[in-house]
Amino acid sequence: MFVSTLDTTIEFLKGVGPKRAELFQKELGIFTYADLLNFYPFRYIDRTRFYKINELDPELPYVQILGRITSKEQIGEKHKKRLVARLTDDTGSIELVWFQSLKWVDENVVKGKVYIVFGKPTVFNGSFSISHPELENYPRPATITGNLMLQPVYHSTEKLKKFFLDSKGIQKLQTSLIEQHLKEITETVPPYILEKYQMVGRKEALLNIHFPKDVKALKAAERRLKFEELFFIQLQLLHNKQLREMRFKGHLFDVVGEKVNTFYKEILPFELTGAQKRVIKEIRLDTQRGIQMNRLVQGDVGSGKTAVALMSMLLANDNGYQACMMAPTEILARQHYQSIVDLLKDRLVKVAILTGSSTKKQRTQLHKELEAGEIDILVGTHALIEDKVVFKNLGLVVIDEQHRFGVEQRAKLWRKNVVPPHILVMTATPIPRTLAMTLYGDLDVSVIDELPVGRKPIETRHLYEGQRLRMFGFMKEEIKKGRQVYIVYPLIKESEKLDLLHLEAGIEQLSYQFPLPDYQISIVHGKMTNADKQYEMQRFIDHKTQIMVATTVIEVGVNVPNASVMVIENAERFGLSQLHQLRGRVGRGAEQSFCILMSGNKLSADGKLRLETMVKTNNGFEISEIDLQLRGPGDISGTQQSGVLELKLADLAKDQLILQEARSTVIETLSEDPNLENPQNSLLRTYLAKRSRGIAFDKIS
Repeated sequence: MFVSTLDTTIEFLKGVGPKRAELFQKELGIFTYADLLNFYPFRYIDRTRFYKINELDPELPYVQILGRITSKEQIGEKHKKRLVARLTDDTGSIELVWFQSLKWVDENVVKGKVYIVFGKPTVFNGSFSISHPELENYPRPATITGNLMLQPVYHSTEKLKKFFLDSKGIQKLQTSLIEQHLKEITETVPPYILEKYQMVGRKEALLNIHFPKDVKALKAAERRLKFEELFFIQLQLLHNKQLREMRFKGHLFDVVGEKVNTFYKEILPFELTGAQKRVIKEIRLDTQRGIQMNRLVQGDVGSGKTAVALMSMLLANDNGYQACMMAPTEILARQHYQSIVDLLKDRLVKVAILTGSSTKKQRTQLHKELEAGEIDILVGTHALIEDKVVFKNLGLVVIDEQHRFGVEQRAKLWRKNVVPPHILVMTATPIPRTLAMTLYGDLDVSVIDELPVGRKPIETRHLYEGQRLRMFGFMKEEIKKGRQVYIVYPLIKESEKLDLLHLEAGIEQLSYQFPLPDYQISIVHGKMTNADKQYEMQRFIDHKTQIMVATTVIEVGVNVPNASVMVIENAERFGLSQLHQLRGRVGRGAEQSFCILMSGNKLSADGKLRLETMVKTNNGFEISEIDLQLRGPGDISGTQQSGVLELKLADLAKDQLILQEARSTVIETLSEDPNLENPQNSLLRTYLAKRSRGIAFDKIS
C-alpha cells in the first residue's frame, strides 16, 4: 500500500526534532507533515503597502519601509548592550534597535545595503524607532512560496513560543514543508466537481492558503478548502444514512387504529397546529417504508413536541409494538410522564416510568410487566438502557435532547429489539439550519414552527441593577394576581473570580422584600438530592410557594402554567440559547407572561447584543442564528465535546451557500452512483474506505 511522505511524523521535518514534535502534538494536535499542512493561518498581514518614513504614526500596528542602512553601531556596556542601525529613505531616517542576538544581527545586517523593513513604529525621545524589526533583502528572491504580500499569521501558545515556534517560526516550517513536498499533494475532490463549481486544485489551494499570491488567489483557496471540508462531512453522513436504510429493515406501522383515532377524536383537549399535523404525517410515512426511521423533530419551547411524540407512540401501540421515551434528567422524565398521563386521562394504554430513584420493588414489578408486554409506553432516564430492562417488542424509541446522551447510550436502546426500533429524536434547542445539516445531517429533519393557538408571546424586558426595586414591585403585583415567579441565578455560592449575584445572597435579599408568612419560597439547585429537588418542585407546582429560586437546573423540564414571570439574574453571563430555554419556562398558560433580564451596568458588546436580541424576538430559530454567529458551532449542542465538528476553515454562520452546494453535490452523486463504482468517483470511494479504518467498503445492494 502506498504511503505518502506527508504521513511522516513531524519530528523528521527539518527544524523540528523530538522536543518540538512533542510540543506540536500536545499543544496543537500536529503529528505529521499533513497535519502541519492543514494547520491554516487565522489572518494575514497586508504587505502590499510601503510607508515613507515621514508617513509614520505611532498608532499604526505595523509598517513596511524600503530603505538603506546608513550607519550601524553597538551601544552600551556588557549586559546592557544594544545594536542600533539607521535606516534612510528619500523622506527621512529611523532607528532600528536590537537587544538580543547582537552578534548574528551585526554579521548579517550590512551597512550600505537596501532592505525591506517590517515592524511596529514607536516614538522614543521625540524620534521614531522600530525594535527587533524583520529584515528582508531587496528585491525579494522569487520562491515557490510567493512574495509574501499577504503574510500568514498562525495561532501559537506560550509553550511553543519558548521554543521559537511563534507565528514566524511556524511560517518558516510551512515554507520548508511546501517547498520540499508540494509535488506530493494529491487531489481529493473529483475533477468533474471542481469543474462544476470552477474551483482550484488542492495543490494550488494549499499553496495559496499559506502563501497567497494576492487577495483573489486567497479567496479561491479558501472557497476550495471550505467546500472540501463540508463536502466530506456530508459524504460521510449521507453515505452512513444510505447504508443504514439498506441494512436495517424497519417495523411496518401500516395501521392507524383505535388508539390514535380515539385519542385524536375524543381525548386530545386542543386542536393540533398545522405544523404538528405536518410532522405527524412525515412520521407516519417514514414508518410505512419498511426501513428504520431516524427523524429529528425540532420545535421551539412550548410548540407541542410532547403531543407529537405521544401520537407517534400510540401509532406504535396500534401496530402491536411498545414504545419508550428517554430524557436526560429525572426532572424532565417525570415532566414528560406527567404530561402523557394527563393527556391520556388513564385511557387507551398503560404508561409507566423508570428513573434512578425508582425503588427495587417498583423495578421488579415494572421489569416483569414490560417483558410480558403489559406496559405500552415506558418513560425514563438513562435507567432505560440497563440490561435488566427487557421489552417484549420495542417498536419506537423517542429520545429527548439527544446531544445530552453519549453515542453508546443511545445505541444500547436500539439493541433492545432484534429488528431495530424506529428512532424519533426531539430537541427544544432551536438549531440553525447549517448546524442541523452538519450535526444531524444523517437524520431526516422536521420542524414544528408554530405555537399552539391562544398562546401569548412572552414580553421580555431588560433592567439594570439600579432598577431592582422596580423589578421587586412588579413581582409583587403578579403574585397578588395569584401568579408565580421564577428567579434564576448563575451560581450557588459566591465566587472569587466572578462578581455575580449568587443564589444564597439572592435568597437573603428576597427574605427582606418578601417576608413570611405572606410569601413562600422554593429553592432548587444542582447540588440537592433528587428527592429534595422533587419535593421543592412539587411545592411550587401545587402553588404552596409563590417564588422559585433556582440555578439553571430548571432550564428544561418544569411546566407550571400558573408561573408568569421569569427573572434571570446576571443575564449577560448566559448564552442566548440558554436564555431562550429559561424564558420558555413561562408563557405556558393563557395569561400574559414576562421575562425580566437583570444585568450589571457595564456590558460587553456581545452581552449587549444578546440581551437586545432577547427583548426584540421570541423566535428561537432567529435567536439560534445570532447565537451561532456569536459563539460558533463548537459551543452549541455540545458539539465541541462530542468532536462532531472539527472545522478548520469553514464557518457555519458565514458559509451557508458553500454548505448547501456541498450537500446537494453529495446527494446528487450518491443517487446516481450509490456504491461510488464509477471511475470518476474513485477518490470518494478511497476516502470512505480510509475513514472506515481498513474495513472493506460497504456495498449497497
